[in-house]
Amino acid sequence: MRRPARSSVFRATLGLAAAVALAAGSSAVMPALAADGDPLPVRITGESLVDLSLQGDDGDPAEPQITLRLAAPGSDEPGDDGEVPVVHQGHYRIRIDAGGLAGVAQVKLPCATSGWTATCEGDRIRAGERSNPVGGIRLDVGADGAPRRFGEITVTGEGDGVAFAPLHIQVVVSDSKIVSHELPTPAVGVGGTWQAPLGLRNAGRTPADGVVLRFRGTRGLGFPDSYGNCAYRHTTDGPLQGQGTDAICTFSGTYEAGAAYEVTEPLKVKTAAFALNDLFTYSFAPADAQRAKALRATGGYTPGTGAPMTLRRLPATPSGGYSSKGTTWLPSDNSYDILITGDSARGAAGDKVAVDVGFRNLGPAWVRGLEPPDDDPMLIEVSMPPGTTATRIPDDCRPARLDDGSEGYGCQVRTPVLEDARLTFPFELRIDKAVENAKGKIRMQPFDYPGEPDQDNNTAWIVLNATDGGGTTEGSSGDPSAEPVPSASGTPTAGPGTAGGDTSGSTGVTGDGDSSSAGGTSGGGLATTGTGGILFLGGAAVLVAGLGAVLVVVVRRRSAG
Repeated sequence: MRRPARSSVFRATLGLAAAVALAAGSSAVMPALAADGDPLPVRITGESLVDLSLQGDDGDPAEPQITLRLAAPGSDEPGDDGEVPVVHQGHYRIRIDAGGLAGVAQVKLPCATSGWTATCEGDRIRAGERSNPVGGIRLDVGADGAPRRFGEITVTGEGDGVAFAPLHIQVVVSDSKIVSHELPTPAVGVGGTWQAPLGLRNAGRTPADGVVLRFRGTRGLGFPDSYGNCAYRHTTDGPLQGQGTDAICTFSGTYEAGAAYEVTEPLKVKTAAFALNDLFTYSFAPADAQRAKALRATGGYTPGTGAPMTLRRLPATPSGGYSSKGTTWLPSDNSYDILITGDSARGAAGDKVAVDVGFRNLGPAWVRGLEPPDDDPMLIEVSMPPGTTATRIPDDCRPARLDDGSEGYGCQVRTPVLEDARLTFPFELRIDKAVENAKGKIRMQPFDYPGEPDQDNNTAWIVLNATDGGGTTEGSSGDPSAEPVPSASGTPTAGPGTAGGDTSGSTGVTGDGDSSSAGGTSGGGLATTGTGGILFLGGAAVLVAGLGAVLVVVVRRRSAG
């Protein structure tokens, strides 16, 4: 089921806050450094493999085969102001090194070029994967071109407050054209093993002398078999979206023009107990024995130990399409359970008290993305108890008009989120008027989260000066009930919070007023322990989780059904 459109009012308010910050030169778009100095992660994206043909069918000579972009955390859907939000402001430099193509292909680079290298510069990075074009690269085979030539383009970046994930582009000069069979929808449940029917076809006019297979599974997928003609790389650190298993397999022999082939035995893909909509991709490309050996020996890969994977020729081309890459998501039958917790406090008029809004994933699944292939953030609405003013708010929250039309705060949790993620949003409130049993509401923004069938614990409460039966701070879909028991607290602090990432951090707070308490007490919030997740960024007010950071809540428009 597709999710209904999220509240445009909620998004517009946050977008306006970002626009005001930009106009005022606010730190909201300064380099996105976390409190512990971790930079904003940005991926350099583009085609990872270009197969150049000696047959002269490499497309329009005026059009590049490679389009480079920067992929920053967050959605690239424009807000109601028509702008994609800025998540980083500061000088950065992208360097394109095509020296590995000397003697292989002719290259036309973008930006400032010197020989086989080019440098592209900028000072602003927007959210998402489409709004940060770097430039195009055009490749052609020279007059002296020969088959089975190989080279590599390396694209790297540098800049204060940004960590760029590099891009390596393999370039193959071939007299054949290898395409991969598109994948069916996997018929496998959580904890099961899918038999992936990998296949290829030589769509060129000449035979291919050897092919190479690359496949990858994100962290919820594993490959039980270890093939002797494959090499494997297991990534267990860094951004969550980059974690998983990559493999390179090589096959010798001749693959005839027009012929189709498939693996003799399907590739086994095992799903973990926490897997949900994990991503599996594979692709075949031409590669002779010398190049294949070099590929398997680089990049931190470990050779397989079992019998080799083999291919067999099919008597006819099977039904279904072919493309440069096969992609699918599995499994689809798992679920997660988000628990929202509130807090309670006591105080008199003029006191400042600390209250913590909690978020926890009870699992069993991690949240790789809310709906493949999207990675929209989860959104939390927070309304303050009557008679209070928020004097300090977490850096990952923003003033917003909530779905019910009231004023409050919008907080976000970036996906991916680990299966046992916890985080805390610490607020400081000034009690302007003491009101018995004053209640503020916390809830996940109400729309369909397809991976969470039970949303009864997605609502909780902030309760001040509770009376008997005044309220509960535990997640619930109903009205407040049992009275929480507050515990004494001195100075409000911003405790550490983590969720679904690979580094730890602390929630920052912003606002006016002193951070010391004038006599209020608080208690009852969610404990903030563990590592592995979201970084709450001071000053820049940017939340980083797994893949990275976003400045404001920006979501894709969707239609129901």
